[in-house]
Amino acid sequence: MDTLLELLKSNARLSVQELAVMLEEPEEEVARRISEYESQGVIKGYAAILDDSALDPHYVAALIELKVTPQSQSGFDEIARQIAEYDEVESVRLMSGGYDIIVSVTGTDIRTVSRFVAEKLAAIDAITSTATHFELKSYKKYGVMICEEQTDERGILFP
Repeated sequence: MDTLLELLKSNARLSVQELAVMLEEPEEEVARRISEYESQGVIKGYAAILDDSALDPHYVAALIELKVTPQSQSGFDEIARQIAEYDEVESVRLMSGGYDIIVSVTGTDIRTVSRFVAEKLAAIDAITSTATHFELKSYKKYGVMICEEQTDERGILFP
């Protein structure tokens, strides 16, 4: 992977000036390369990585495995696009293995996610079965540690 992309992936807040110094390249060249990556669709966007549970203690995330009957003209693509349109959906991926598609969803509580599965996913004829896995705790997201290291303050009971 290009060093510029690695730097942006690790910290998208770096300025063109900072990137230019780190890469030992002129600012204009760095700006041109970033613009080119954006226009080619290599860089899809920039986002902050949040600890959602710190913002809302009722926040829920889940991974939903889907078994799907591929469509005759579009295979899995049309179904994946349809699922991706829902606001609750964070990501949709075609997978190998025992299921076809995995969907990452978020909600304000377990009932919200359950309703999403029961009312929206279940309404799609091509989906033959689902398995929902609720996240209990997040340790790392997109290469960034989310969970702070806990120190053991119990002490030693015996030598």
